[in-house]
Amino acid sequence: MFAPAHHSAMKHAIGPRKEMALRTIFNMLGPLTNPAGVPNQVIGVFSAELCRPLAEVLQRLGSKHVLIVHGSDGLDEITLSGTSHVAELKDGKVTEYDIKPEDFDIATQDLSGLTVASATESLALIKDALGKQETSNGEKAADMIALNAGAAIYASNVADSLQEGIAM
Repeated sequence: MFAPAHHSAMKHAIGPRKEMALRTIFNMLGPLTNPAGVPNQVIGVFSAELCRPLAEVLQRLGSKHVLIVHGSDGLDEITLSGTSHVAELKDGKVTEYDIKPEDFDIATQDLSGLTVASATESLALIKDALGKQETSNGEKAADMIALNAGAAIYASNVADSLQEGIAM
């Protein structure tokens, strides 16, 4: 969700945040102040050190099943290129663990080919990933989507495990 569209105060933070060109507390406030009040979600963060604290804050805010994730390559999502750190809030408890693509029968791969320069390139990659996966980049993107969408399926309690969610 685009925070400024839902929080009028955030509209005033856009300019200074862009000028500063670095991560600030606002990068963390958006998911914590989600106006939808969702109790189950996956949130990516820019630092592994933030995983547990954000899970604990969401626990205090009444969340039920949350995965806070950080890729070892710096991605704020489960990565395809190595290890991802996870803090999971489930059944009132926060646990931390690391995962890698091989844990889910997906090969670890570099991320080359997944960066796009335009909306047109992005659309083509998404269509390839969600379609026939005719290119190696489309296959990579499909694997990345499976890892992260699977986490969301698990966090929503549709699947009983992260493994099952990714398989779905």
